[in-house]
Amino acid sequence: GELGQNSVVRYSSPVQIPGTTWKNVSAGGYWFMATKTDGTLWQWGFNSNGQLGQNDTTDYSSPRQVPGTTWTTKMAAGHSRFHAIKTDGTLWGMGNGEYGQLVINTGGNPARYSSPVQVPGTWTSVYSSKQAIYSIKSDGTLWSWGYNNKGQLGQNNETQYSSPVQIPGTTWSELGAGSENVAAVKTDGTAWGWGKNPSGALGQNNRTSYSSPVQIPGTTWSKASVSYTHLRAHETPEHR
Repeated sequence: GELGQNSVVRYSSPVQIPGTTWKNVSAGGYWFMATKTDGTLWQWGFNSNGQLGQNDTTDYSSPRQVPGTTWTTKMAAGHSRFHAIKTDGTLWGMGNGEYGQLVINTGGNPARYSSPVQVPGTWTSVYSSKQAIYSIKSDGTLWSWGYNNKGQLGQNNETQYSSPVQIPGTTWSELGAGSENVAAVKTDGTAWGWGKNPSGALGQNNRTSYSSPVQIPGTTWSKASVSYTHLRAHETPEHR
């Protein structure tokens, strides 16, 4: 029901999702989330771990409102898990938290929430990989938590964290998260990568994995994104 048509029918042409005041939309695995201009947040589709925030694990083929009316467009979906930021800077998570991604300081299968739970702190942006979360605060600090099998949390180790831990640096501005690696940009135009690197995606002229940020050559980067095997970075317009 991820197409929001109140059915599980497949469509090979565009079909409109009910509503006329949508502002932003994003996708998880077999489910969607979107905000409206009134600050409401809606989700629909697959709900195996309660990631739709409906206090149940029922799949929904029509949009369902997540409690609250002050949601921003800052949101991120991972593996059966969803995080979103409100206008007051609070960060909320729902769904599968088996590796501590929901910041309840525990893990394991019972650590699943089908209603929003708050992550401590005040945040400006949030990003998600398959099993890890990254978020930037207003002071430019970058924090991570969750699964860390390839050093993707940037802590110089492979330890799992169920509470936010700071990644070195204070001028982070943009981030792209892959399955087990990360690329991020600072306000000074430098780009950094860390995590799994079997195909040379971290731009270090090698295939070595790194559990701490390493700088990617160049100083005029403005945005970064990561796919499964490679990294992309964009230069500022004046340097293109």
